[in-house]
Amino acid sequence: MKEEREYQVKQIVDYDINGKMRVEIQKLLCECFGDDYPDDRIYFKQTPHFRYLVYNEDQRLVGHVGVDYRVMNLKGEPINVLGIIDLCVSKSSRSLGIGSQLLFELERFCDGRNIDFLLLFADDPSLYEKNGFQSVSNQCTWMKINDQNQTTRGIGTETINELMIKRVGTKKWSSGQLDMLGYLY
Repeated sequence: MKEEREYQVKQIVDYDINGKMRVEIQKLLCECFGDDYPDDRIYFKQTPHFRYLVYNEDQRLVGHVGVDYRVMNLKGEPINVLGIIDLCVSKSSRSLGIGSQLLFELERFCDGRNIDFLLLFADDPSLYEKNGFQSVSNQCTWMKINDQNQTTRGIGTETINELMIKRVGTKKWSSGQLDMLGYLY
């Protein structure tokens, strides 16, 4: 029988993150993403607009997701996208439904708002497929950012196999060119 646990989900805008919270987020991101994650900041390429943070009953941070709201261009048509960034759960709290809870919170956030799609890039699609996301194959264009010194390197164009979406509005996804009008999450 699984142990019932209480979790608290908090939404916070990035400009309100400082002190202890910043340290906790940094620690969780480095634990989950390892040496690939910069150890001097709480974002990989760009600061998200806001985040959802999940705390356990001991008030320890165990889950995180960053969120970016942006207009993109899909085959000549503007779409409103809520981008999912750095969704992660602490190693000790995995397989308890926290990742799905974060995705549910994002979908609930979209209700009644001008958002057409949730969009993310996933190395392992299983969590997202379980929560209604689908893999799509579009030729993408985006602004390349040098992760080390945070400078623009140019424009990237390629088909990215890890692209996943979930429709949350009335528009339909189509194959064809996706111009992200900004950086790659």
